[in-house]
Amino acid sequence: MAGMENQPAYMKWLPPKTTATIARCEFFGRTMKSGFISGKHRSPKKGFSVEFAEHRQYVPGDDLRNLDWKVLARKDRLYIRQYEEETNLRATILVDCSGSMAYAGDCAAEVDGRRLSKYDYARYLAAGLTYMLAGQQDAVGLVLFDTKMRKYLPAKSQASQVRHILEFMDTTECGGDTAPAPVFDEIAERIPSRGLVVIISDLFDANVDALLKSLHHFNYRRHEIVVLHTMAEEELHFDFDGHMHFRDLESPAELLLDAKSIRAGYLDQVNRFLKKIGDGVRKMNADYVPINTKTPFDTVLTEYLSRRRSGGA
Repeated sequence: MAGMENQPAYMKWLPPKTTATIARCEFFGRTMKSGFISGKHRSPKKGFSVEFAEHRQYVPGDDLRNLDWKVLARKDRLYIRQYEEETNLRATILVDCSGSMAYAGDCAAEVDGRRLSKYDYARYLAAGLTYMLAGQQDAVGLVLFDTKMRKYLPAKSQASQVRHILEFMDTTECGGDTAPAPVFDEIAERIPSRGLVVIISDLFDANVDALLKSLHHFNYRRHEIVVLHTMAEEELHFDFDGHMHFRDLESPAELLLDAKSIRAGYLDQVNRFLKKIGDGVRKMNADYVPINTKTPFDTVLTEYLSRRRSGGA
C-alpha cells in the first residue's frame, strides 16, 4: 500500500484510511461492564480495585501467575482465579479462519487492486475494531478458529496489544473444516464473564440449532454478543450461469453443475439459513449484522457503529 513500504507487514490490516475513519468512531457498551474509566460504559461495581470474580479450571496457555495455590493444595487440581478487569470493556474478537473463508469471488471489495477473500475482509474488520477499542482504553483479545481455537490472545488493555493482534492475524492463513458451535462453547467457558464478544464468520455449520445454542452459551455467561455475518455476493445471490465447476474449499470435493437449474433451490436454502440465524441472534438481544463483502469494510464498520450509537443496530 502506498506510503506503507517501510511499515511492518502486519500494518497492512490497518490502512491510513481506516485509522482516520475509525478514530472518529466510538463503541458504547450496552450492558453493565466491569471497569472504572468513566464516560463510555456503565460499571457494575464501585471503586477502583481489581476484584476477584470466579474460579475456572486451568487450560494450557493460561498465565500461571493466576493459579490459586490454596485450591491446588486442598483439591490437588489446577484452578485459575479470574478478576474483573480495570477497564471500561473487555472485548474478545472471534475471527473464522476455516477454509470457506478463503472465498473471494468476482464482486468482492478490493484493496490495492486485490479482491478480498472473506478472511481478508474479516481481518480488516477485526483490525479496525481493535484499533478503535484500544483507543478507548478498552481491553481487546483475539481468537482465530476453525474446528478448534487456532490462536488465542487474552484480552488486555496494554499499548502493545494492537500490534500483537495484527501479528496473529497476519501470520495465520485460513484452511480446514468449519465447526463453530463446539469452539464457541469452549471460548465461552475460557474467557472471563461479562464482556463483549464479536464474531466475524460466515457461520457455515450444518447444524444451525447447535450453532445458536452455542451462542446462547455466551449469553448465559453474561457477554454482549455482536455477530458480523460475513458472506460473498455470489454466496448470497448465486449469479452464475451455465455449467460451472464448483470446488469445496474445505474438502477435495468438486462438482460440475448446471448453475441455472440449482439456483432456486440453493437460494431457498441460503435464505432460510440466514433467516434462522438472524432471528435466533436477535432473540438473544444481540446485534446481528449481515455483511456482503462487495461493500467496503470501512463503510460496514462506520454504518454499524452509527446505527448502534443511535440505538438502531
